[in-house]
Amino acid sequence: MSDARVLDDAPWLTSGPAARVLELLNGHGEEARVVGGAVRNALLKIPTGDIDIATTAVPSEVIRRAKAAGIKSVPTGIDHGTVTLVVNGQPFEVTTLRVDAETFGRKARVAFGRDWIVDAQRRDFTINGLSVDAAGRLHDHVGGLDDIAAKRVRFIGDPDQRIAEDYLRILRFFRMHAAFGDGEPDRTGYLACIRARRGLASLSAERVRMEMLKLLVAEAAEGAIAAMADGGLLLPIFGGVAYTGAFAAMIAAERSLGLQANAIRRLAALAVAVTEDARRLAGRLRLSNAETRALDSMGHRWWRLAGMDEATARRRLYRLGEDRYRDRLMLAWARAGDDGRFAQWRELATLPERWRAPKFPLKAADFIARGIAEGPALGHVLALAEDAWLATNFALEQQALEAIADQTVARFTRDHRL
Repeated sequence: MSDARVLDDAPWLTSGPAARVLELLNGHGEEARVVGGAVRNALLKIPTGDIDIATTAVPSEVIRRAKAAGIKSVPTGIDHGTVTLVVNGQPFEVTTLRVDAETFGRKARVAFGRDWIVDAQRRDFTINGLSVDAAGRLHDHVGGLDDIAAKRVRFIGDPDQRIAEDYLRILRFFRMHAAFGDGEPDRTGYLACIRARRGLASLSAERVRMEMLKLLVAEAAEGAIAAMADGGLLLPIFGGVAYTGAFAAMIAAERSLGLQANAIRRLAALAVAVTEDARRLAGRLRLSNAETRALDSMGHRWWRLAGMDEATARRRLYRLGEDRYRDRLMLAWARAGDDGRFAQWRELATLPERWRAPKFPLKAADFIARGIAEGPALGHVLALAEDAWLATNFALEQQALEAIADQTVARFTRDHRL
């Protein structure tokens, strides 16, 4: 069905690059509409993000019209009917209406069509099956408007069939529920995801990573992750134990500190107890080098940060740096749960805001002047002196620094009989 409603408060429909693309593709027997997430988000009055466009025009006609208008076109998914048009530096994926003739997971053989209802029915969720034309008229052929109003995420048609078409839809179901749903996940869809969980093994690590990291920072991630754990869906992804209690505690800690949701920090709380867990996850999810280092650092003896006094915490902060210190401290906090020490944990977590570590004031020249030759020995002496300096709680008085330098050289000379 088409709804009588008109999408208001969507200025991109009437002016700007998206409106230009719609104008380009409408007329002369063809129609174009904005589809999917942009329509959903506009109805929810949240940032639109990418704007995807569907059209009755075949790809060659899209490219012909773009060329005539001086618009760059890129055949990003030409076999599936997708051409990317770039207007004023903004990309728009333009996809010809289609029918899946045969389905082999993501390798469906497609045929182009002109039926908006059939095209809507082959999409994943009802809230993503809406479209809006250039005049702002909403078209709902799958019940998406009612589900948006009810904050309900449902598969279009038969959930088992939708999932078999692409097993990534299992993860998307929970991510969409965490972002746009309310209460328990749709029961029919949830059970279909559990039945199809073996299919998760067929997905590439890169696709799983992308969905999971988005899911972990969604507004209602805690409930969605708990539902996945209850349905046995996390073990095939992580290959290890999931700590849903620590995950919930990490979310609470982030919010209490006013921190932005961090996917890697939350992943650590959910699935990292030791550094071996971090390395396993890095491989299974194909994490970036930076993500891997952050996860590995959090997993490294995080339990040693529990119950620290401030002097010890300052030394940890100095050694780890602000980001690594806070992340590892928060993992320890999340693992501790509700241990009655909220005020103490918060005090430790906010230390970087109250205190900035000074730079180690002694230099190589201080030890060369005391007879230490350049080379490995000098590096060793500097490391020993830094340890001694930390033990003094960051002394900066010249007399104290001279004593540290003298005592370090004496110790090194004695131990190495130079």
